Amino acid sequence: MKPYAAVEGGVRLALRLTPRASRTGVDGITQDAERRPLLKLRLAAPPVDGAANAALIALLAKTLSLRKADIAIRSGETGRTKVLHLTGDPAALMQRLDAWLAS
Repeated sequence: MKPYAAVEGGVRLALRLTPRASRTGVDGITQDAERRPLLKLRLAAPPVDGAANAALIALLAKTLSLRKADIAIRSGETGRTKVLHLTGDPAALMQRLDAWLAS
């Protein structure tokens, strides 16, 4: 199962974030309590004053060749589990996500 799906106007991405990690990177895919897939990411940024959210958006924008304005946190802004909306062509975005997670 993939932690992202095509939605109108883009892609919905579910993730579990670990802030204040020793390094930034992908830890694979896990499941939440309801067995929904989540992308596990760790960030070196601390969860203070929105720094981790800003670092998350910057990482995704750079990795997926998106503008920061094309990434919105739909839920979980203050929690570790987040749902994001990536604006753009769903097929192209999912292809970029597949390539990123395969590397």
